[in-house]
Order: sequence, then structure tokens, then C-alpha cells
Amino acid sequence: MRPSASRTRKMSNSYNDIPIGIRVLQSFSRQCPRFHARKELCYKMSIFLLTFLAYACYHMSRKPISVVKSVLHGNCSNTQARLHEAGDCGYAPFDGSDSKTLFGMLDSAFLFSYAIAMFMSGFIAERVSLRYFLSMGMIMTGVFTYLFGLARTSNIHSLSYFIFVQIFAGIFQTTGWPGVVTLVGRWFGKEKRGLIFGIWNSHTSIGNILGTLIAAHYVEKDWALSFVVPGIIIGAVGFLLFLFLVDQPEIVGCYPQHVTHERRNVANESDVDHDDDDDEEQARHTEADQVSYRPAPTERTPILSRQPSRERPAGHGRPISLVDALYIPGVVEFSLCLFFTKLVSYTFMYWLPLYIQSSSTLGPELSADLSTLFDVGGILGAIAAGYVSDLTGMSATVCTVMLFFASPILLMYQQYGALSVTISVLLLIIVGIFVNGPYALITTSVSAELGQHSSLESNSNALATVTAIIDGTGSIGAAVGPLLAGLISSHSWQNVFYMLIVADIIAMLLLMRLVVKECTTLRRSTTRIRIE
Repeated sequence: MRPSASRTRKMSNSYNDIPIGIRVLQSFSRQCPRFHARKELCYKMSIFLLTFLAYACYHMSRKPISVVKSVLHGNCSNTQARLHEAGDCGYAPFDGSDSKTLFGMLDSAFLFSYAIAMFMSGFIAERVSLRYFLSMGMIMTGVFTYLFGLARTSNIHSLSYFIFVQIFAGIFQTTGWPGVVTLVGRWFGKEKRGLIFGIWNSHTSIGNILGTLIAAHYVEKDWALSFVVPGIIIGAVGFLLFLFLVDQPEIVGCYPQHVTHERRNVANESDVDHDDDDDEEQARHTEADQVSYRPAPTERTPILSRQPSRERPAGHGRPISLVDALYIPGVVEFSLCLFFTKLVSYTFMYWLPLYIQSSSTLGPELSADLSTLFDVGGILGAIAAGYVSDLTGMSATVCTVMLFFASPILLMYQQYGALSVTISVLLLIIVGIFVNGPYALITTSVSAELGQHSSLESNSNALATVTAIIDGTGSIGAAVGPLLAGLISSHSWQNVFYMLIVADIIAMLLLMRLVVKECTTLRRSTTRIRIE
């Protein structure tokens, strides 16, 4: 090892060491030439799967409250129901006539704390190891999800307790999105980004489906388990990430295709001194050589660099401030658009099972099961939006078109969704496609694209901040939507749907400037091709 490498090794961040689980796997893979030949692909697949599993668990732990609402406020209108055990007639303090207002307070406590903490979370994520960041966040999220269910076991009826649990659950949930998006942005290039993110973003809907099915399985038996089981699962997956998550490609000697040739040349220079069979030792040496990312000095190397800023490798740089991130073209428009699209999506997420039960003769478990079709449509919408965005390169236009069709489809579901189960199934899937499609595209592909905008000079450290700004603004809308739905639904569910339709229209109008810009760029490129 060269002296310069040993010196830089001492300066490296100890948090960025190779995870314990990866060390064990490396020791077993030394005799496997296939692993060394496809090492980067194997690590990419592990990042894809681990981040997918992680954020699916985050959403799984959010869903139980929407399923349990119908049991916390039971129907005790007849004398026979009062003779049953207390769980059949609701659970104090949610068994009164003001239950919807209290549920709205719970949703708001979670979502407003989530929205506010999201801005700080992105700021922190740029400056710490994402392996520790995500692991701690998932384990603590599991703890507070478990504590909500513990209220039934411990016979706790204090509204302050439930609000306290929801606030801290919301704070620790913010570790998820900036962390996973930044990891995928580091490991995967820009080619087919929309499709990759579209498939990957199905973790949101799959997590919602799993959370709903798990909660629905226990809701009529013991609703405490609707929270306890997801809490244990997300905590276990958090520990799994601690063991196996590689948060920087350079730690294990990988250099994704989107990294510049200069950085690869430095890697190749350092690899000459190492034995190919010893993968762990190679990773350590490579990490040491990559701390400063400078080529070995020669007699022509100046003592003082003329342009120090160029010594930072492409893809790295100092973290940017929130104000600087707002000047990136498109960040403000997409952030405000996500405010209204996430308002619609989260209103469905938190109130759809209760709406289905109140507008039909279905029970709590069947209503929850039927509501998962909205998330099935969300999976299809995310993939479709990402694929079309890749083909056209017009993300704003794709979002606008989907939002245009979402408004009349919402009205159709409100008018005809209760006629039969078949019609409800079909409309719920279609609503999920057009409501969640723009939401998924903005939070994934668009956020990653803006976080690596050309104005940032390949500074990928800005990705977590940009993601936090966009998703944080959207999360404020996610907090406002369920709160308003709780207040409005006490008068009329029809007015709730009118609110959602207006929100979609506003979201569509906010993107019009970007749509005009994309159409103008397309027209110019078409004209140039014709001239040539």
C-alpha cells in the first residue's frame, strides 16, 4: 500500500466500513469466480432489493391505523352490542361522537411531524452513513409502531399518549425516503431511470398492501396485533440492513457506469497493487485510495492546485443548503405539485377502508382487503409513468396528462363505486393508476433527476436535500388531506371527493410552465432533425 493511501485511510470515516454481513459473504465468495466477474451487478441487486424491502416496511407500518379506525369507533347503537366486550363498542377515547375529529388529530400528528422533520432528515442524510441512518430509523419506527398496539394490552386510553406515539413515529419515518432514494441514485445511472424507479417504487403500494392485509387479519380479533406484528417486522428488517447494506460503491471497489472516467482511472491504478482473489482486502485498499480521489503525484504535479474545486470527484462534493436547492430549475414546481398529489393519495391511504365500510355493507376486514386494489393500481401507474417518461423525456407532461384523467375518474368512483363489488374493484384499480402514477414519478425519477441536475456540477451529495425538499413539501399536503377529510366527512363524503378533484386540478396547473417548456424543446428538436 502506498504511503499516501495509508494516510488517507486514517482520515476516512469509520462509519463507512464494510458491513459485517458483507464481510462474511466475501469470505465465502473467494472461491467463486462468477461473483468476482459480476461483483457490481450483485451489489446493485442487493441495493435494489434491500431498499425495496426497507421502504415497503416503512409503508407497511403506516397502514394499520387506517384499518383499525373502524374498530376503535365501533357501532354501539343497539343494546345487544353493548352487552358484548368493550372492543365491540369501540375503544376510548375514540368511541364517542367526535371520533372522526380525533382520528384526524392522530393522522395530523403523524403527518405534520413527518413533513417538518423531513427537511431536517435530508440535511442529516447527506452527512452521515446511510446504513446507520436507515437501520436506526427502521428500528425506532418499529418501537413506536409497537407502542401504539401496546396501548390496548396496557389498557391506556389517554389521547396524549396516542398523539405522542404518532409524533415520534412520524419523525423516525422520515429516515426512509431520503436514504433509499440517495442509495439508488448512487448505484444506478440515468439510463432507463424512469422505468427502474417505476418498478422500484412499487414498494410503496406493496408495503401498503402488506400493512393492510396484516392489520385486517387481526383487526376483529385483537387490534393490538395489527400494530405489534408490523412493528416487529420493520425492526427486524432494519437490523438486516445494518448487516448487509453497502451505502457507498467505493467501499467494496465498485464504480457504477455513471461515474466519470477520471475516477475509474484512479481505481484501476490502485487495483494494480492488489490480489484479485482477496476481495475484502481489495475493497479496503480501494477505499483508502479513493478518499481524496487524486492521481499519484508526478514531477509535473503543481504544489498548489490552481482549481481546488476540480479535485473533488464527479459525483461528490459539499452538501448544499436548502435555499441553494430551491434554485435548481423545476424543484419548486414539482414540490408544489407533489403537495396536492400526495394530499389526494394519502387521503385515500388513511380513509379509504372506512369510506368503503360506510358506503357499503362490508365489514372492517373485507373493506380493508378491497382497499388494497387502490395500491395495486398504484403499482401499475408507477411503472407506466416511469416507462412513458423514459420514452419521451417529458416527466411534467406525463404527470399532467395523468392528473387530467384522474379528476373525472375520482368523480366516477364516488358516484358508481358503491353500486357493486365488481364496479368498485375496476374503478379502484383505475383510480390507483392515475392518482399514484404522478406521485410515484415525482418522488422517484424526477427527484433523482433534479438532485443530479447539470447546475450542480455532478454533486450527488445534493440528492438527499432535493429529495427531502420535494417529499417534505408533499408530506405537508399528505398531512392536510387526511385532516380535512376527517372534518369534511362528518358532513358529507361527497364533499371530500370534490376536495380531491380540486387538488388534482391545482396540481396539474402548477406544472403547466414546465409542460410548455418540454413541448417547446420537443418542437425545436423535431425541427432541427427535419432541417438536417
